[in-house]
Amino acid sequence: MFKPTIYQKNIYNIDYSALKKQNIKVLVFDLDNTLALIDENKCPSKSKKLIKELKKDFQIFIISNNTSARIKPYVEELGIEGVPNARKPFTRGLKKIVEKGYKKEEMVMIGDQLVTDILSGNRFHIKTILVDPLGKKDLKITAFNRLLEKQIFKFYKRKNILERGRYYE
Repeated sequence: MFKPTIYQKNIYNIDYSALKKQNIKVLVFDLDNTLALIDENKCPSKSKKLIKELKKDFQIFIISNNTSARIKPYVEELGIEGVPNARKPFTRGLKKIVEKGYKKEEMVMIGDQLVTDILSGNRFHIKTILVDPLGKKDLKITAFNRLLEKQIFKFYKRKNILERGRYYE
């Protein structure tokens, strides 16, 4: 349930050309600590540049448990769509994207949390990519999730289950 399809250090290390070859057409990014630090109010230039390039080949969405006020500056600046109040690990936010005419097999969920982003994508039966959080600072609600993740990572490490750059399916 918590195992991603791919694990990478950050969004810049993902092999997007490989995703394109797998017929992925929709990249669904988490916002906080995936695309930007939680206390940033505009998209970092490095993320902005990446999204601009990715828009040539993919439809891009931001999906967040945060409010529309939080994601609005990003979706406007990047010229992409967003789904606020997604309630991950539930799949409601991902369903909204499919309702726009996209197929599950063409989607990938990219985020920094096993307990929200990866679980949501896995429950929705789409590919998932876990990245390390951009920063150490988290929202208070996330602190509990990180404790759970720590235990899951310990288990994965003991069982030699998860390593960066490896593809799982």
